[in-house]
Amino acid sequence: MQIFSSSERGTFIWFRLVDSFCPMTVTESPDWEANCTLWNNVTFCGPTPSPTLHYLNISKEYPLEYARPMYGFITPVFLVITIVANTLIVVVLSKRHMRTSTNAVLMAMALSDMFTLLFPAPWLFYMYTFGNHYKPLSPVSACFAWTAMNEVLPAMFHTASIWLTLGLALQRYIYVCHAPVARTYCNMPRVLKCIGVIFMAAAFHQAPRLFDRAYRPVTINWEGNPNVVVCKVDMAWWVTHFLTIDVYFFSYYMFRVLFVHLLPCISLVVLNVLLFRALRQAQDKRATLLKENRKSECRKLRDSNCTTLMLIVVVTVFLLVEIPLAVVTILHIISSSVKEILNYTIVNTLILFTNFFIIVSYPINFAIYCGMSRQFRETFRELFLNGNNGPTKTRRGKRLNNRPTGGGAESSHYTLVHNGPNGPRSCTETAL
Repeated sequence: MQIFSSSERGTFIWFRLVDSFCPMTVTESPDWEANCTLWNNVTFCGPTPSPTLHYLNISKEYPLEYARPMYGFITPVFLVITIVANTLIVVVLSKRHMRTSTNAVLMAMALSDMFTLLFPAPWLFYMYTFGNHYKPLSPVSACFAWTAMNEVLPAMFHTASIWLTLGLALQRYIYVCHAPVARTYCNMPRVLKCIGVIFMAAAFHQAPRLFDRAYRPVTINWEGNPNVVVCKVDMAWWVTHFLTIDVYFFSYYMFRVLFVHLLPCISLVVLNVLLFRALRQAQDKRATLLKENRKSECRKLRDSNCTTLMLIVVVTVFLLVEIPLAVVTILHIISSSVKEILNYTIVNTLILFTNFFIIVSYPINFAIYCGMSRQFRETFRELFLNGNNGPTKTRRGKRLNNRPTGGGAESSHYTLVHNGPNGPRSCTETAL
Protein backbone atom coordinates (compact mmCIF):
# COMPACT_ATOMS: atom_id res chain seq x y z
CA MET A 1 0.00 0.00 0.00
CA GLN A 2 1.33 3.41 -0.93
CA ILE A 3 0.68 6.39 1.25
CA PHE A 4 2.12 9.71 0.26
CA SER A 5 2.74 11.91 3.27
CA SER A 6 3.16 15.64 3.01
CA SER A 7 6.70 16.46 4.04
CA GLU A 8 9.24 18.90 2.73
CA ARG A 9 11.51 16.06 1.61
CA GLY A 10 8.69 14.27 -0.22
CA THR A 11 9.05 10.98 1.64
CA PHE A 12 6.55 8.22 1.17
CA ILE A 13 5.70 5.01 2.96
CA TRP A 14 4.89 1.77 1.21
CA PHE A 15 3.86 -1.34 3.03
CA ARG A 16 1.77 -4.43 2.73
CA LEU A 17 -0.59 -5.84 5.35
CA VAL A 18 -2.51 -9.09 4.99
CA ASP A 19 -3.64 -11.77 7.41
CA SER A 20 -1.41 -14.71 6.95
CA PHE A 21 2.37 -14.73 6.63
CA CYS A 22 2.57 -11.23 5.13
CA PRO A 23 3.59 -8.62 7.70
CA MET A 24 3.92 -4.96 6.83
CA THR A 25 6.88 -3.92 4.72
CA VAL A 26 7.87 -0.33 5.42
CA THR A 27 10.12 1.54 3.02
CA GLU A 28 10.99 5.19 3.47
CA SER A 29 13.04 6.56 0.56
CA PRO A 30 13.27 10.34 0.15
CA ASP A 31 15.67 9.97 -2.75
CA TRP A 32 17.25 7.40 -5.02
CA GLU A 33 20.52 7.17 -3.08
CA ALA A 34 18.66 6.26 0.12
CA ASN A 35 16.66 3.70 -1.80
CA CYS A 36 19.83 2.08 -3.11
CA THR A 37 21.18 1.72 0.41
CA LEU A 38 17.90 0.31 1.65
CA TRP A 39 17.70 -2.40 -0.96
CA ASN A 40 20.82 -4.34 0.01
CA ASN A 41 23.20 -1.83 -1.59
CA VAL A 42 22.25 -2.91 -5.09
CA THR A 43 22.90 -0.58 -8.00
CA PHE A 44 20.29 -0.16 -10.69
CA CYS A 45 21.72 -0.57 -14.21
CA GLY A 46 19.83 1.99 -16.20
CA PRO A 47 18.00 5.29 -15.83
CA THR A 48 17.26 6.61 -12.38
CA PRO A 49 13.89 5.14 -11.43
CA SER A 50 11.06 7.07 -9.90
CA PRO A 51 10.61 6.60 -6.14
CA THR A 52 7.45 4.56 -6.72
CA LEU A 53 9.33 1.63 -8.28
CA HIS A 54 9.96 -1.30 -5.96
CA TYR A 55 11.98 -4.47 -6.15
CA LEU A 56 11.19 -7.65 -4.31
CA ASN A 57 13.56 -7.94 -1.39
CA ILE A 58 12.42 -10.63 1.03
CA SER A 59 14.96 -9.61 3.67
CA LYS A 60 13.05 -6.36 4.17
CA GLU A 61 9.67 -8.00 4.72
CA TYR A 62 10.34 -9.54 8.15
CA PRO A 63 12.57 -8.79 11.15
CA LEU A 64 15.10 -11.52 10.37
CA GLU A 65 16.18 -12.03 13.97
CA TYR A 66 12.66 -13.35 14.62
CA ALA A 67 11.57 -14.51 11.18
CA ARG A 68 14.37 -17.01 10.60
CA PRO A 69 13.85 -19.09 13.77
CA MET A 70 10.06 -18.79 13.67
CA TYR A 71 9.38 -19.35 9.98
CA GLY A 72 12.53 -21.25 9.13
CA PHE A 73 12.69 -23.82 11.92
CA ILE A 74 9.59 -23.78 14.15
CA THR A 75 6.91 -23.35 11.48
CA PRO A 76 7.98 -26.49 9.54
CA VAL A 77 7.29 -28.52 12.68
CA PHE A 78 3.82 -27.02 13.02
CA LEU A 79 3.26 -27.52 9.30
CA VAL A 80 3.70 -31.28 9.70
CA ILE A 81 1.56 -31.34 12.85
CA THR A 82 -1.19 -29.28 11.19
CA ILE A 83 -1.29 -31.43 8.06
CA VAL A 84 -1.49 -34.64 10.09
CA ALA A 85 -4.01 -33.30 12.63
CA ASN A 86 -6.33 -31.65 10.12
CA THR A 87 -6.19 -34.64 7.79
CA LEU A 88 -7.27 -36.84 10.70
CA ILE A 89 -10.08 -34.40 11.49
CA VAL A 90 -11.35 -34.58 7.90
CA VAL A 91 -11.11 -38.39 7.82
CA VAL A 92 -12.96 -38.82 11.11
CA LEU A 93 -15.68 -36.26 10.44
CA SER A 94 -16.30 -37.55 6.92
CA LYS A 95 -17.39 -40.98 8.18
CA ARG A 96 -21.02 -41.67 7.40
CA HIS A 97 -22.30 -41.71 10.96
CA MET A 98 -20.46 -38.42 11.65
CA ARG A 99 -22.05 -36.48 8.79
CA THR A 100 -23.88 -33.62 10.43
CA SER A 101 -24.14 -29.99 9.45
CA THR A 102 -21.89 -28.94 12.33
CA ASN A 103 -19.24 -31.46 11.31
CA ALA A 104 -19.42 -30.23 7.71
CA VAL A 105 -18.45 -26.75 8.89
CA LEU A 106 -15.70 -28.17 11.12
CA MET A 107 -14.28 -30.08 8.14
CA ALA A 108 -14.30 -26.95 5.98
CA MET A 109 -12.52 -25.06 8.76
CA ALA A 110 -9.87 -27.78 9.03
CA LEU A 111 -9.23 -27.66 5.28
CA SER A 112 -9.08 -23.85 5.27
CA ASP A 113 -6.56 -23.77 8.11
CA MET A 114 -4.43 -26.44 6.47
CA PHE A 115 -4.34 -24.66 3.10
CA THR A 116 -3.59 -21.33 4.81
CA LEU A 117 -0.32 -22.84 5.98
CA LEU A 118 0.31 -25.25 3.11
CA PHE A 119 0.48 -22.73 0.24
CA PRO A 120 3.24 -20.49 1.68
CA ALA A 121 5.18 -23.43 3.13
CA PRO A 122 7.46 -24.02 0.07
CA TRP A 123 8.50 -20.37 0.08
CA LEU A 124 9.08 -20.31 3.83
CA PHE A 125 11.34 -23.35 3.44
CA TYR A 126 13.23 -21.79 0.56
CA MET A 127 13.61 -18.33 2.08
CA TYR A 128 14.15 -19.04 5.77
CA THR A 129 14.92 -22.71 6.35
CA PHE A 130 17.49 -22.80 3.53
CA GLY A 131 18.59 -19.18 4.07
CA ASN A 132 17.83 -17.73 0.61
CA HIS A 133 15.95 -14.67 1.85
CA TYR A 134 18.79 -12.29 0.91
CA LYS A 135 18.95 -13.37 -2.74
CA PRO A 136 17.18 -11.40 -5.49
CA LEU A 137 13.97 -13.12 -6.52
CA SER A 138 13.54 -13.86 -10.22
CA PRO A 139 12.19 -14.56 -12.83
CA VAL A 140 8.91 -12.65 -12.99
CA SER A 141 6.92 -15.88 -12.67
CA ALA A 142 8.67 -16.58 -9.34
CA CYS A 143 7.80 -13.10 -8.10
CA PHE A 144 4.15 -13.61 -9.03
CA ALA A 145 4.18 -17.04 -7.38
CA TRP A 146 5.67 -15.51 -4.22
CA THR A 147 2.83 -12.97 -4.05
CA ALA A 148 0.12 -15.50 -4.86
CA MET A 149 1.30 -18.31 -2.57
CA ASN A 150 2.65 -16.23 0.28
CA GLU A 151 0.02 -13.50 0.38
CA VAL A 152 -3.15 -13.89 -1.68
CA LEU A 153 -4.05 -17.58 -1.28
CA PRO A 154 -3.29 -17.74 2.47
CA ALA A 155 -5.36 -14.59 2.99
CA MET A 156 -8.21 -16.11 0.99
CA PHE A 157 -8.32 -19.34 3.00
CA HIS A 158 -7.87 -17.50 6.28
CA THR A 159 -10.77 -15.20 5.40
CA ALA A 160 -12.88 -18.27 4.64
CA SER A 161 -11.87 -19.78 7.99
CA ILE A 162 -13.00 -16.63 9.81
CA TRP A 163 -16.39 -16.63 8.12
CA LEU A 164 -16.79 -20.38 8.66
CA THR A 165 -16.11 -19.92 12.37
CA LEU A 166 -18.79 -17.26 12.48
CA GLY A 167 -21.18 -19.58 10.64
CA LEU A 168 -20.39 -22.38 13.09
CA ALA A 169 -21.20 -20.23 16.12
CA LEU A 170 -24.38 -18.90 14.50
CA GLN A 171 -25.51 -22.40 13.57
CA ARG A 172 -24.95 -23.70 17.10
CA TYR A 173 -26.83 -20.72 18.53
CA ILE A 174 -29.82 -21.59 16.33
CA TYR A 175 -29.69 -25.23 17.45
CA VAL A 176 -29.49 -24.38 21.12
CA CYS A 177 -31.72 -21.31 21.37
CA HIS A 178 -34.10 -21.71 18.41
CA ALA A 179 -34.36 -25.46 17.96
CA PRO A 180 -37.69 -25.52 16.04
CA VAL A 181 -36.19 -23.70 13.03
CA ALA A 182 -32.89 -25.61 13.06
CA ARG A 183 -34.10 -28.41 10.79
CA THR A 184 -35.31 -25.87 8.24
CA TYR A 185 -32.36 -23.50 8.12
CA CYS A 186 -29.46 -25.66 9.31
CA ASN A 187 -29.94 -28.87 7.37
CA MET A 188 -27.07 -30.38 5.42
CA PRO A 189 -27.95 -29.07 1.91
CA ARG A 190 -28.28 -25.49 3.16
CA VAL A 191 -25.06 -25.70 5.15
CA LEU A 192 -23.11 -27.08 2.17
CA LYS A 193 -24.42 -24.26 -0.01
CA CYS A 194 -23.41 -21.76 2.66
CA ILE A 195 -19.89 -23.22 2.80
CA GLY A 196 -19.61 -22.92 -0.98
CA VAL A 197 -20.78 -19.30 -0.89
CA ILE A 198 -18.22 -18.50 1.82
CA PHE A 199 -15.33 -19.88 -0.22
CA MET A 200 -16.51 -18.06 -3.35
CA ALA A 201 -16.89 -14.78 -1.45
CA ALA A 202 -13.39 -15.14 0.04
CA ALA A 203 -11.97 -15.85 -3.43
CA PHE A 204 -13.81 -12.86 -4.92
CA HIS A 205 -12.49 -10.62 -2.12
CA GLN A 206 -8.87 -11.63 -2.71
CA ALA A 207 -8.97 -11.94 -6.52
CA PRO A 208 -7.96 -8.29 -7.18
CA ARG A 209 -4.76 -8.82 -5.17
CA LEU A 210 -3.57 -11.26 -7.84
CA PHE A 211 -3.67 -8.54 -10.48
CA ASP A 212 -3.04 -5.27 -8.64
CA ARG A 213 0.73 -5.34 -9.24
CA ALA A 214 2.79 -5.43 -12.41
CA TYR A 215 6.11 -7.26 -12.53
CA ARG A 216 8.87 -6.93 -15.08
CA PRO A 217 12.53 -7.97 -15.03
CA VAL A 218 15.31 -5.43 -14.58
CA THR A 219 19.07 -5.89 -14.28
CA ILE A 220 21.03 -4.75 -11.24
CA ASN A 221 24.56 -4.93 -9.92
CA TRP A 222 24.47 -7.31 -6.96
CA GLU A 223 27.53 -8.52 -5.04
CA GLY A 224 29.85 -7.70 -7.92
CA ASN A 225 27.68 -9.32 -10.58
CA PRO A 226 26.43 -6.61 -13.00
CA ASN A 227 23.80 -8.79 -14.68
CA VAL A 228 21.54 -9.99 -11.88
CA VAL A 229 17.88 -9.99 -12.88
CA VAL A 230 15.32 -8.93 -10.28
CA CYS A 231 11.61 -8.12 -10.38
CA LYS A 232 10.49 -4.53 -10.54
CA VAL A 233 7.14 -4.20 -8.81
CA ASP A 234 4.73 -1.42 -9.63
CA MET A 235 1.01 -1.00 -9.21
CA ALA A 236 -1.09 -2.23 -12.11
CA TRP A 237 -2.44 0.27 -14.63
CA TRP A 238 -6.05 -0.31 -13.63
CA VAL A 239 -5.23 0.57 -10.01
CA THR A 240 -3.34 3.79 -10.71
CA HIS A 241 -5.51 5.15 -13.55
CA PHE A 242 -8.94 3.66 -13.05
CA LEU A 243 -9.35 3.67 -9.26
CA THR A 244 -6.25 5.45 -7.90
CA ILE A 245 -4.02 3.82 -5.31
CA ASP A 246 -5.64 5.52 -2.32
CA VAL A 247 -9.18 4.50 -3.29
CA TYR A 248 -8.15 0.92 -4.06
CA PHE A 249 -6.29 0.22 -0.83
CA PHE A 250 -8.68 2.18 1.36
CA SER A 251 -11.60 0.16 -0.05
CA TYR A 252 -9.72 -3.12 0.36
CA TYR A 253 -8.65 -2.54 3.95
CA MET A 254 -11.95 -1.03 5.04
CA PHE A 255 -13.71 -4.13 3.75
CA ARG A 256 -11.26 -6.31 5.67
CA VAL A 257 -11.63 -4.29 8.84
CA LEU A 258 -15.43 -4.35 8.73
CA PHE A 259 -16.30 -7.76 7.29
CA VAL A 260 -13.23 -9.91 8.01
CA HIS A 261 -12.09 -8.63 11.41
CA LEU A 262 -14.36 -6.23 13.28
CA LEU A 263 -17.90 -7.53 12.65
CA PRO A 264 -16.98 -11.26 12.80
CA CYS A 265 -15.04 -10.81 16.05
CA ILE A 266 -17.80 -8.75 17.68
CA SER A 267 -20.43 -11.22 16.50
CA LEU A 268 -18.42 -14.17 17.79
CA VAL A 269 -18.00 -12.56 21.19
CA VAL A 270 -21.76 -11.94 21.41
CA LEU A 271 -22.63 -15.46 20.21
CA ASN A 272 -20.14 -16.98 22.64
CA VAL A 273 -21.76 -15.11 25.53
CA LEU A 274 -25.23 -16.22 24.42
CA LEU A 275 -24.09 -19.82 24.00
CA PHE A 276 -22.47 -19.81 27.43
CA ARG A 277 -25.65 -18.45 28.97
CA ALA A 278 -27.70 -21.12 27.20
CA LEU A 279 -25.21 -23.74 28.38
CA ARG A 280 -25.67 -22.68 32.00
CA GLN A 281 -29.45 -22.92 31.62
CA ALA A 282 -29.12 -26.36 30.03
CA GLN A 283 -26.92 -27.52 32.89
CA ASP A 284 -29.56 -26.41 35.38
CA LYS A 285 -32.20 -28.27 33.36
CA ARG A 286 -30.01 -31.38 33.30
CA ALA A 287 -29.64 -31.26 37.06
CA THR A 288 -33.43 -31.13 37.35
CA LEU A 289 -33.85 -34.10 35.00
CA LEU A 290 -31.27 -36.04 36.97
CA LYS A 291 -33.21 -35.47 40.17
CA GLU A 292 -36.36 -36.70 38.44
CA ASN A 293 -34.48 -39.83 37.32
CA ARG A 294 -35.11 -39.10 33.61
CA LYS A 295 -31.76 -40.52 32.57
CA SER A 296 -32.40 -40.80 28.83
CA GLU A 297 -33.27 -37.12 28.40
CA CYS A 298 -30.50 -36.21 30.80
CA ARG A 299 -27.96 -38.11 28.69
CA LYS A 300 -29.07 -36.43 25.46
CA LEU A 301 -28.87 -33.02 27.08
CA ARG A 302 -25.41 -33.82 28.43
CA ASP A 303 -24.12 -34.69 24.94
CA SER A 304 -25.64 -31.51 23.54
CA ASN A 305 -23.98 -29.51 26.30
CA CYS A 306 -20.62 -31.12 25.56
CA THR A 307 -20.91 -30.16 21.89
CA THR A 308 -21.85 -26.59 22.80
CA LEU A 309 -18.98 -26.30 25.27
CA MET A 310 -16.54 -27.69 22.72
CA LEU A 311 -17.59 -25.13 20.11
CA ILE A 312 -17.33 -22.34 22.70
CA VAL A 313 -13.72 -23.39 23.32
CA VAL A 314 -12.99 -23.54 19.56
CA VAL A 315 -14.37 -20.02 19.06
CA THR A 316 -12.51 -18.71 22.12
CA VAL A 317 -9.16 -19.99 20.82
CA PHE A 318 -9.96 -18.41 17.48
CA LEU A 319 -10.72 -15.04 19.09
CA LEU A 320 -7.54 -15.08 21.17
CA VAL A 321 -5.37 -15.07 18.04
CA GLU A 322 -7.63 -13.03 15.75
CA ILE A 323 -8.47 -10.03 17.94
CA PRO A 324 -4.84 -8.76 18.10
CA LEU A 325 -4.62 -8.89 14.31
CA ALA A 326 -7.94 -7.05 14.02
CA VAL A 327 -6.70 -4.32 16.37
CA VAL A 328 -3.48 -3.82 14.39
CA THR A 329 -5.42 -3.69 11.11
CA ILE A 330 -7.77 -1.02 12.48
CA LEU A 331 -4.83 1.03 13.77
CA HIS A 332 -3.20 0.65 10.37
CA ILE A 333 -6.27 2.11 8.65
CA ILE A 334 -6.30 5.04 11.08
CA SER A 335 -2.58 5.63 10.66
CA SER A 336 -2.87 5.46 6.88
CA SER A 337 -5.92 7.63 6.32
CA VAL A 338 -6.07 10.02 9.29
CA LYS A 339 -2.74 10.47 11.05
CA GLU A 340 0.47 8.46 11.19
CA ILE A 341 0.46 7.11 14.72
CA LEU A 342 2.26 3.76 14.35
CA ASN A 343 5.90 2.82 14.61
CA TYR A 344 6.02 0.22 11.87
CA THR A 345 9.27 -1.26 13.07
CA ILE A 346 7.40 -2.37 16.18
CA VAL A 347 4.21 -3.19 14.27
CA ASN A 348 6.10 -5.45 11.85
CA THR A 349 7.34 -7.47 14.80
CA LEU A 350 3.85 -7.62 16.32
CA ILE A 351 2.39 -8.84 13.02
CA LEU A 352 5.11 -11.47 12.78
CA PHE A 353 4.29 -12.83 16.24
CA THR A 354 0.53 -12.60 15.62
CA ASN A 355 0.84 -14.61 12.42
CA PHE A 356 3.03 -17.13 14.22
CA PHE A 357 0.47 -17.62 16.99
CA ILE A 358 -2.22 -18.15 14.34
CA ILE A 359 -0.03 -20.93 12.93
CA VAL A 360 0.38 -22.44 16.40
CA SER A 361 -3.40 -22.42 16.92
CA TYR A 362 -4.15 -24.59 13.88
CA PRO A 363 -3.41 -28.01 15.45
CA ILE A 364 -5.18 -27.09 18.69
CA ASN A 365 -8.64 -27.91 17.32
CA PHE A 366 -7.67 -31.57 16.98
CA ALA A 367 -6.76 -31.66 20.68
CA ILE A 368 -10.05 -29.94 21.53
CA TYR A 369 -12.08 -32.48 19.56
CA CYS A 370 -10.25 -35.42 21.13
CA GLY A 371 -10.53 -33.99 24.62
CA MET A 372 -14.15 -32.84 24.53
CA SER A 373 -16.00 -35.08 22.05
CA ARG A 374 -16.59 -38.69 23.03
CA GLN A 375 -18.00 -39.46 19.59
CA PHE A 376 -14.87 -38.08 17.89
CA ARG A 377 -12.60 -40.08 20.22
CA GLU A 378 -14.48 -43.32 19.63
CA THR A 379 -14.50 -42.90 15.85
CA PHE A 380 -10.81 -42.02 15.85
CA ARG A 381 -9.97 -45.02 18.02
CA GLU A 382 -11.92 -47.42 15.84
CA LEU A 383 -10.44 -46.05 12.61
CA PHE A 384 -6.78 -45.78 13.55
CA LEU A 385 -6.26 -47.96 16.62
CA ASN A 386 -8.67 -50.86 16.16
CA GLY A 387 -8.50 -50.88 12.36
CA ASN A 388 -12.27 -50.82 11.74
CA ASN A 389 -14.09 -48.65 9.20
CA GLY A 390 -16.05 -46.91 11.91
CA PRO A 391 -17.18 -47.26 15.47
CA THR A 392 -19.20 -50.41 15.93
CA LYS A 393 -19.31 -50.31 19.69
CA THR A 394 -19.46 -47.72 22.38
CA ARG A 395 -18.89 -47.83 26.07
CA ARG A 396 -22.61 -48.41 26.61
CA GLY A 397 -23.53 -50.92 23.95
CA LYS A 398 -23.74 -51.74 20.27
CA ARG A 399 -24.63 -49.36 17.50
CA LEU A 400 -27.80 -50.25 15.61
CA ASN A 401 -27.97 -47.31 13.21
CA ASN A 402 -24.93 -45.71 11.60
CA ARG A 403 -26.92 -43.28 9.49
CA PRO A 404 -27.70 -39.80 10.76
CA THR A 405 -31.34 -38.83 10.62
CA GLY A 406 -32.95 -35.62 9.57
CA GLY A 407 -30.87 -35.06 6.43
CA GLY A 408 -27.66 -34.52 8.33
CA ALA A 409 -29.02 -31.93 10.70
CA GLU A 410 -27.52 -31.34 14.07
CA SER A 411 -30.28 -33.35 15.64
CA SER A 412 -28.86 -36.51 14.05
CA HIS A 413 -28.95 -39.41 16.47
CA TYR A 414 -27.57 -42.88 16.73
CA THR A 415 -29.25 -45.66 18.67
CA LEU A 416 -27.62 -47.78 21.35
CA VAL A 417 -28.77 -50.99 23.02
CA HIS A 418 -28.23 -51.36 26.76
CA ASN A 419 -28.41 -54.67 28.55
CA GLY A 420 -29.83 -53.81 31.91
CA PRO A 421 -31.35 -55.95 34.65
CA ASN A 422 -34.79 -55.59 33.04
CA GLY A 423 -33.68 -56.59 29.57
CA PRO A 424 -32.43 -54.60 26.62
CA ARG A 425 -33.53 -51.00 26.22
CA SER A 426 -32.57 -48.30 23.77
CA CYS A 427 -31.88 -44.59 23.84
CA THR A 428 -30.72 -41.96 21.38
CA GLU A 429 -27.79 -39.59 21.59
CA THR A 430 -26.85 -36.57 19.56
CA ALA A 431 -23.91 -37.05 17.22
CA LEU A 432 -21.29 -34.34 17.25
